[in-house]
Order: sequence, then structure tokens, then C-alpha cells
Amino acid sequence: MRKSYFFNTLIGAIVVIIIGNTPAQAQFLKKLGNQVKEAAQQGVEQAATNHAVNDAGNTTDKAISKGENAIKDIKKNKSNNNNSANNSENNNTSANTSTLSPESSASAAEGEPTLATFTNYDFVPGDSIIFESNLADEQSGEIPSQFTLLEGQMDVQNINGENVIRTVQGGTITFTPRMTTTSYMPDQFTVEFDIMNQQWGLNHFNIDFGHRVYYSGGEGILPGIRFGIHDVTWSDINITGTYPEPLDKLTNGAPMKWHHVAIAINKTQGKVYIDQYRVLNVNNLTGKPNNVTFNVSGYEDSYIKNIRVAAGGIDIYKKITTESRIIMHGILFDVDKATLKPESMGSINQIFNLMQKDPSLKFEIDGHTDNTGNAAHNLTLSQQRADAVKEQLVKMGIDASRLTTKGFGDTKPIDTNDTPEGKANNRRVEFVKM
Repeated sequence: MRKSYFFNTLIGAIVVIIIGNTPAQAQFLKKLGNQVKEAAQQGVEQAATNHAVNDAGNTTDKAISKGENAIKDIKKNKSNNNNSANNSENNNTSANTSTLSPESSASAAEGEPTLATFTNYDFVPGDSIIFESNLADEQSGEIPSQFTLLEGQMDVQNINGENVIRTVQGGTITFTPRMTTTSYMPDQFTVEFDIMNQQWGLNHFNIDFGHRVYYSGGEGILPGIRFGIHDVTWSDINITGTYPEPLDKLTNGAPMKWHHVAIAINKTQGKVYIDQYRVLNVNNLTGKPNNVTFNVSGYEDSYIKNIRVAAGGIDIYKKITTESRIIMHGILFDVDKATLKPESMGSINQIFNLMQKDPSLKFEIDGHTDNTGNAAHNLTLSQQRADAVKEQLVKMGIDASRLTTKGFGDTKPIDTNDTPEGKANNRRVEFVKM
């Protein structure tokens, strides 16, 4: 009976602690402590006089110990929860601190980009990079120095050890790369970036090329692109591309998930890609592009990184007949690693198709880096990256005997290493005809 009374009392205490902690509850816990001690003492006395009861007493002692530990754990968890709540509150009141972390492990697994999911990807970036964002040395909470903020609020935030641009919830945010002139775009170009939203995966932002999407006028300027909840629309010509079902599910059900956006324009032709999907393809564009401007509606915090603008486009079939090498900037790797990024498949697919059509073709795959870091390390890294490209092509069905590899590190730059754009041009993979 006494053990039953003790356990009932103990359970009641745990419930009280879970619900809250008031002065009355504190008195109750103090009284409980005395009862626990009394029960334990009686258990010891009974153990001294009766061996059978001693076994029961040992069981009771263990139960008491577990009960006390449970109480301690509950108090500890409650304290940690209170601390977490306080920390969260402090973060929410700081204008210079991002309070959100990217997707949970569950949502990260769903729709996670891989080389396999990008198997049919055919986007290839321009062959000369004219703008490349580099936020590594930017201060958190400051406006990124590479951009001109035209309206709204934006700053640099660190997410999972990486600096990214945050556009702050509130009014419309408009920004553009800081260039020496306001009109710098060629007729043929590509734009790439990664974006994620606080709640909606893809929504309420536009990309303009010299004239705001919703403004009147803009005659003679290439129309901009509107990204919505379920589709993408090329303004003025009002052609809309609907998201494929898997992408639509992710963009509406997976907040804080990065999406890769790629845009390719060649005079009247335009294509828009989101992740591995081509969602819009038009051939009746008019007007000239002046620049690239990001316009975010500000319904929520949004995050943007890896902005790249490149001029031109590679026609590898012409290249291989007129030149001995093909230079590709679209084969990308994780930072300081030889791990291929999924969006590299557009460029790799081009080489694969070329070699499939002409079985006599053989290439030396050359890896090149910029001059960041140690020269010996860069030499090794460039070799590993060249090997990774060969490995992927062999997996796709190209005979290994048709490919060799060589890493040059930073010994053969084709541009300056003094600017982010120059460094990006120097980071490349070349296919040299053998």
C-alpha cells in the first residue's frame, strides 16, 4: 500500500512539473520530497528484518531512483525549453540575425537534387562570366557590397556556415549587381541563382532586364519574368509555364528549401529552368536587355545566393570543328571539393552527346582552379575534379579509353584573379581534342 501511495504521489508530481511551476506546486514538491525520503527509509528498515521484503525494497529503491531521475530530466528539459524560447525570442528581435535554418532532414531528403535527377538537364551557361556574387568576406547584417539596393531592406546572413543574401520581410526589395554602367547585357546571356523562401518555396519575385515587370512603358526593353506559386510568366508576351507536379509539390510544401533557377536568352529565344525542370520556353521575345534586377515582394524573408551572369553561349559542335578545345564554366563543384553539383549535368550531357555522335572523338579533360589557397592543394584538387568528370562520363556509357585527365591547378589562368568574375572564369574544365 505504501509503495502504491508513493508511486501515485510521484506520478502526480511529474504531472505538476510538466504543467507548470507555481509557489503552491513548489510546496507540494517539498512535501513530496519528505515523503520520498520516508518511503526510502522504511524500505531500508524492512530490508534489515525480512529478506523477501528486502528484494521488494531494492525494487522500490530503483523505482525511486528512476522517479527522481525522471523529475530531474523533466526539470532539465523544461529549463532547456525555456532557454531555447528565450534564445529564439532574442533572435527574432535582432534585425541582423537570421532565425531560420534550412530544411529539416525529412524535407531535405524529399526532392534533394542529385546527378541522377538532373539526367535530362540541358541548360548550359554562357562562356564568359560578367558577374559572379562572392559573399564569403561580407559582414553579417550589412548590405552586400557587390549590389546596389534600390528599395526595401536586404543584408548578408550566415546559414549553415555560408553567407547568403537575405531580403527582409516588409516592403518590396529591389537590387541589382553593382556594375560600372547600367546597360551591360549582350543579346545572348544566361542568369543563374539559388533562392529559398521562409514559407513558400518559389513565389512572389521577378527578374527584370531594365524595366520593372509591373510598370508601364519599357518599350524596346526585354520583358521580365514573374515567378508565382504554381507557374512562371514572361511578362508583356504573357506566356506562362506551369510547374511540373513534383516541383509544384516542393514549391508549395517545402519551406526553407533551396531551388536553382537558370535563365537562358538568345535574342528572341528564352528558356527558364527551375531545378532539373525546364518550365518555360519561348521564341517571340522583343527588346534589348540592359541589366539584371531582382525584385522581391517582401511577403516573407527570402534568401538568395550564387548569382552568376554570363555572356554568350557555347555551340560545342562548331567549337570542335574550328578549335581544338572546349572551355566549360558550367561544370561546377562543391567548394574545395571534387563533388559534382547536379546542375553540372547540362554541360556534361553536351559532351556526352557529342561523343556519342562521333565515336572517333577522344578528349583530355583538364581541370583548372583560381589562385585561392595553396598552389599544391589546387593542383591536387584540379586533378581530382578532372577525374570526377571522367568518372561521370564513363558511368554514362563513354569508354574510359577515350578519356584522359590532367590537373593544372592555378597555373594557367585565362583571366585576372583579382575579381570574383575573373576567378570564376579561371575555374573551369577544358576538353582538349586528342
